[in-house]
Amino acid sequence: MGQMIAYCGLDCGHCPAYVATQADDREGLERTAAMWREQFNAPEITADSIVCDGCMVADGGRIAGYCSICGIRACARARSLGTCAPCAEYVGCGKLAPFHEHSPEAKATLDAIRAAM
Repeated sequence: MGQMIAYCGLDCGHCPAYVATQADDREGLERTAAMWREQFNAPEITADSIVCDGCMVADGGRIAGYCSICGIRACARARSLGTCAPCAEYVGCGKLAPFHEHSPEAKATLDAIRAAM
């Protein structure tokens, strides 16, 4: 699967919800929902709530639960950015920093994009 970098730096191609959605794999969505219910202590997560075409999808597209209300996504879209990497407020961003504490791979991806600019 090709690389699609989300605003926050996550690679959607490594997200099991995205991969299962693109493969039309209902069992994969069910397994991912069960895993995330436990991992995030979120009993409301269902296979239907994680169907996702990636957070870069246009309005009206399928976006998994939290991603549809993500503050990072909303901010980057409001600024018309492809990712947060080129943002003037990237260093010290109050939205990204807490997220990147739990997803250092996403930070590494955005840092690499910034370094290449």
